[in-house]
Amino acid sequence: MHLRAIKTEDWQAILEIQAECYQALEPEPLHVLQSKWQVSPDSCFVMEKDGAVLGYCLAHPWVEATPPPLYQPLTELPDANTLYLHDMAISARAQGLGAGTKAMSKLKQLASHWSLPSLSLVAVQGADSFWRRQGFEESKSLKCLGSYTDDASYMICSL
Repeated sequence: MHLRAIKTEDWQAILEIQAECYQALEPEPLHVLQSKWQVSPDSCFVMEKDGAVLGYCLAHPWVEATPPPLYQPLTELPDANTLYLHDMAISARAQGLGAGTKAMSKLKQLASHWSLPSLSLVAVQGADSFWRRQGFEESKSLKCLGSYTDDASYMICSL
């Protein structure tokens, strides 16, 4: 499994993986996904094996406890204190290949490089148990998570 920067031609595969992985919420439009990449290209990447994109990660610096709502494009980044993992989706075809572990390692390195003391995310579709195994803990969000799923949970991983 190889991690690399997103290229323009990767977006069709990213949309297909998004559709495969999310059943409980409406997929975000392409321009919204791309806005994360445009404001923070160094923290957005794909997971690739044998030339096939099997997963992606869209992350960006943000303010802890204030997750951005879904379906709204980002135009600029705030004075950040966390690396916010907006979306990480991995195709079932990548199961057992270590994509998630590699992606988490890269995200932790980026946060450290940028002097950000944590990673944060909103877990959906019951993924909170996966994220707990990655070192995340539930935390209070200062913003409503209404644009996410009913089971949405704001989580932080202190570094």
